[in-house]
Amino acid sequence: MLTIIIPVYNEVKTIGIIIKKIMKIKNLKKKLIIVDDKSTDGTTEYLKKKQFNNKKIFKIIFHKKNIGKGAAIQTAQRYANEKYTIIQDADLEYDPRDYSKIINILIKKKSKVVYGSRVLGINRYLESKSTSVIRIFANHALTVFSNLINKQKLTDAHTCYKAFETKFFKKIKLEENGFNFCPEITTKISNQNIEIKEIKIRYYPRSFKQGKKIKYSDGFKALWTLIKYKYIKNKSL
Repeated sequence: MLTIIIPVYNEVKTIGIIIKKIMKIKNLKKKLIIVDDKSTDGTTEYLKKKQFNNKKIFKIIFHKKNIGKGAAIQTAQRYANEKYTIIQDADLEYDPRDYSKIINILIKKKSKVVYGSRVLGINRYLESKSTSVIRIFANHALTVFSNLINKQKLTDAHTCYKAFETKFFKKIKLEENGFNFCPEITTKISNQNIEIKEIKIRYYPRSFKQGKKIKYSDGFKALWTLIKYKYIKNKSL
């Protein structure tokens, strides 16, 4: 029922843990597509050594060079074949126990796309678990700008947990190789007048010391990506 795309780069300490967490989710047919983006910390060797033998559940792809999260998702996109697809980071910030409530919205046909929001229903500045007020503000500002040009009402446009009807997801031509995959796909969904539903999820943020990779410069790239796919390259999906 569910294709789980896991882009991974230098997550040797967490990749095994997140796989175990996913496999503990019962009563859910799942296929994991793991794309290693040329890790240098031992992640590649770990994935090769583990030799996940069940090909019905695991497909592992190794990039020959480091390209970016968006590129890893592009690689995985062509192999998504279950009814629904979700993006899962390889760290431990997001909890697979939230899959069921996200997928239930898709099953009930309330939308073709569901985002798991880290801040829905809370005051993000007082109750958010983020480790940095600056990061909270940056995410908030990007979400406001994204909503403005895409005519959406999202609370967390740049969340990792993005889930789709797979048929719809595979129609989207992804082009961005980096973290700006997020604003790209959100804008392309908007261009199709598809409503994105949101649901509150668990979130356990980590710091840059712990391995957080997204940089403040990625925020400026996100702004340009929103403008590009709304006003310059708005050509269907």
